[in-house]
Amino acid sequence: MTRRRLWLGAAFCFVAGDAMAMQARGALLSSFEATFGVSESLLGLVAPAGTVGFVAAILIVGLVAGRLDARHVLVVGAAAMVASLFLIAVAPVYSLFLLALLAQGAAAGVFRAMDRPLLSHLYPERLGRIFVLYALAWAVGAVTAPALASGVLLVADWRLTYVLIGLLLVPVVVAVWTLESPTEWDERRLERESLTRLLSNPLMGGTLLGMALVGGIEGTIFTWLPYYAGTFFDRTTANLALSVYLLAYVPGRYAYAKLIESTSYLRLSALTTALAIPSIVLAVGWTGVGMLVAVFCLGLLLSSLFPLLSAYGVELAPEYSGPVSALATAATYAGMATVPAVVGVVAELTDIGTAMWIPAALTVVLFAVVLTMWRRDGPVERAHV
Repeated sequence: MTRRRLWLGAAFCFVAGDAMAMQARGALLSSFEATFGVSESLLGLVAPAGTVGFVAAILIVGLVAGRLDARHVLVVGAAAMVASLFLIAVAPVYSLFLLALLAQGAAAGVFRAMDRPLLSHLYPERLGRIFVLYALAWAVGAVTAPALASGVLLVADWRLTYVLIGLLLVPVVVAVWTLESPTEWDERRLERESLTRLLSNPLMGGTLLGMALVGGIEGTIFTWLPYYAGTFFDRTTANLALSVYLLAYVPGRYAYAKLIESTSYLRLSALTTALAIPSIVLAVGWTGVGMLVAVFCLGLLLSSLFPLLSAYGVELAPEYSGPVSALATAATYAGMATVPAVVGVVAELTDIGTAMWIPAALTVVLFAVVLTMWRRDGPVERAHV
């Protein structure tokens, strides 16, 4: 196996483990409540604790990626991730549990601030395919997490879940520790003037806006889809709706890894977003079994957008892949943090059925953004092979 593939494997294994750690939280919330004896309002701090650490770390490290040694940063991030997962597993009180979650999110942010930029330098000729496969690895971890958590709860305490995820990531620590520093790492240092030029590029602005909209739509589905489905399904079927949505990411991203070799990022993004509009309308409008079919189709289509738009943003400024990746990820998580909260407020004022039309409307806005970018960049954008 070549050194380049070893770096690729380490990045894919880490992002799958990170997805498992994140998606296991939902399945274990009731266990956290029982163990620590906290109220629902305090239980609501679980998601922000991990997210704040992640976004802060990925922004700080990503914006200065050109000044850092990629291998050293990846070693620190991977080792800190394993240590923080073990700390979560042994936290005796809720306050320390939240601090461990904060540390775990920050460790993940440190690693992920560098892994995709490194892959963009290792595979510049197949950037789109690599980014989609990277996102596929995340999807596999996300789909696996609830099953792992449920299996652990059948035979042991919830803490074993985090021990197992930590053990799964130990080989990543060993791999990045033993691999030589990649000679392909030629990230440029980002100066203030360069950052200004990046942000003033309308196509970069469109990319970040698109990523924020994607985060808002996906974040709403992650947060509210089971709750919404529970208004007309039994609880088991309602929870199945989110599993169906996440499961669709796996075949979807596998297909896009093939398709991106014969078309352009924006063309494919425009097509999938256009098709996602009727899918999300049906997912919100139907209240029967057909809703699950629409949710699966929606997952197939929306799964393309994060990897395709982030790859497009990096190709706008490949010498600054670290800052671009950091800004794109931060924009995505900003959408994830804000739109579900707005949906919650609207649901309280009206009802959840009405509030779920918000992500449907944002999908229309997203299509307009991507279409505008495609038309502007269409004459010069080429297929990425």
